[in-house]
Amino acid sequence: MINVGIIGGAGYTAGELMRILVHHPQVKVSYIHSNSHAGRPVWDVHNDLIGDTDMTFTGSPGKADVVFLCLGHGKSVEFLNTNRLSGNPKIIDLSQDFRINRLFRAQDHTCREFIYGLPECNREQIRKACYIANPGCFATAFELALLPLAKAGLLTDGVHVNGITGSTGAGQAPTATAHFSWRNNNISIYKPFTHQHLLEVRKTLEIAAGNTIPELNFLPVRGDFTRGIFLSAYTPTHLELSELLDIYRQYYADAAFTIVCEREISLKEVVGANKCLLRVEKHEGKVLVTSVIDNLLKGASGQAVQNMNLMFGIDEKSGLGLKATGF
Repeated sequence: MINVGIIGGAGYTAGELMRILVHHPQVKVSYIHSNSHAGRPVWDVHNDLIGDTDMTFTGSPGKADVVFLCLGHGKSVEFLNTNRLSGNPKIIDLSQDFRINRLFRAQDHTCREFIYGLPECNREQIRKACYIANPGCFATAFELALLPLAKAGLLTDGVHVNGITGSTGAGQAPTATAHFSWRNNNISIYKPFTHQHLLEVRKTLEIAAGNTIPELNFLPVRGDFTRGIFLSAYTPTHLELSELLDIYRQYYADAAFTIVCEREISLKEVVGANKCLLRVEKHEGKVLVTSVIDNLLKGASGQAVQNMNLMFGIDEKSGLGLKATGF
């Protein structure tokens, strides 16, 4: 059994991790840490876990084989600088702290090299890794849409991307644009052309391409739903649709959870599952790629468990047989 610890246990990503891990056949959750909720039952915060676990939150980390850091951005660096984890566990960080600067030297002079945890491009590196920087949710949908084109050297012109995300992408803490009365029956653009995930997207695509890539024009949108990302990207191409489909199918031939579809795809087909569905189309000299994921699963906690499975040499799909509701 893999002994798991979770740091920052009160948020959405930690709740999703628990939902997966309490039923994972090769995992024992050793502790779930939360300073603000120490001593309270986990199900008292994550109500969907009532009847699934009788664990309580702890105020101090214990011993584990792998630790998931479910902390706010900037907080993982702070935590690793001020806490010594017992037993030198593997670490999977779900914040953005190590996605760009992946070599981390702590204040106690220990050094950790984080591997970018997108299995569709880094599977073999992840298998050998001790420390993983889990990708962002928008970044996952964005990269999976464009990685085959980058690898084939076909990102030679500007790329235009529009993505709409559910309110859970903003985290559990209430904000002016996340509460129900503002978000319901409402959409809005935020951080146009400047979204923080663009940095990791560009780095990932340029590594795949072996070269610099052109401008990424990204318009992120707040959706009036709770879960999921629906992203579309287009760029000029000289290839025929059959050639594009061959490139995508070949790239994702061994992918455990990324599926290339020839029909229309929709968000409900992935919400609740650790899947990415892709649709590739050709329109008047442009390739259009649609990418849909659940932002809390393939975009966060599900992908983190997928990375854990790879790190410990077990079936990549273990514990992730999750099905979307569909309706």
